[in-house]
Amino acid sequence: MTRRQNSRQDMKGIGSVEGTEVMGGVNGGQILQPRGGCLAGAVVGLTYPLRAVQVLWQHPTLRPYVIAPVILNLFLGITLYASSVWWGLRLIDHWMAHLVDWVEPAWLDTGLQILAPIIQGVLVLLMFLVTGLVLLQFGVILGSPFYGQLSEKLESLRVGQLPPAEPLTLGSILRDIRRAILFELKKLVLLVAIGLPLLACNLLPGLGTTIATVGGLSLATLILCLDMFDAALERRRLKFRQKLKLILGSFPASASFGLVCLGLVSIPLMNLLAIPICVTAGTLFFCDRILVQAPSSKET
Repeated sequence: MTRRQNSRQDMKGIGSVEGTEVMGGVNGGQILQPRGGCLAGAVVGLTYPLRAVQVLWQHPTLRPYVIAPVILNLFLGITLYASSVWWGLRLIDHWMAHLVDWVEPAWLDTGLQILAPIIQGVLVLLMFLVTGLVLLQFGVILGSPFYGQLSEKLESLRVGQLPPAEPLTLGSILRDIRRAILFELKKLVLLVAIGLPLLACNLLPGLGTTIATVGGLSLATLILCLDMFDAALERRRLKFRQKLKLILGSFPASASFGLVCLGLVSIPLMNLLAIPICVTAGTLFFCDRILVQAPSSKET
């Protein structure tokens, strides 16, 4: 390949190496190459929240960027969980009463009575998962100025350099706002397009509920990974589809990471602290399993 061809390939910024999405050439020698790691990667993915706690403990200068969002999450979490418990439990009881009245014949009604506690338990679990995700969305938006600074400083500590930043102008601020709004809208479209069919599966007791639960967990894990990795990915001005490819390319490590973070943000009260910890863990995951520091070399 000639020198001019090499230059053109670098300027594209997106190529393919062994079937994996790779982005580099314009980010100061940084290449984005997701590495899932098979079974070992799945185990490693579970450890990133603990690694985040360790990093925050070792670097006190990062803690102010965690404390401020926790205070915001405290007020937001009290409001959301009080509302979900008040309205959610009544809605579940209403659904179950209508389901029992609707089911025929009598033998099927008896089976439903036996399964009712299990169905109610699954619905309550889904209610807390949804509340945790809502808290996550609002918490990430309200805490984004702190999380962005936290992610930048953490990446600088981890790899020693950041991608070139745009000058802070009115135009760049408006572009950032536009990208943030589009990102949230695209997540909402993804959530509705997949979530509504999964929600309809709950109309079929047993198998339908199982499909809805597994699918809902998978979708929630994907949305959570998008949020936790976004601070680092957005600095590279990646498209929404590219972000999805990087997350899916990091499977199964990204799946185990997302599941453990989903569990943390779904636990009432604990999720107030879990959100900034998971944002920290997402940046660590990005630096370790997506970002590759390309060796500096001159064209020959």
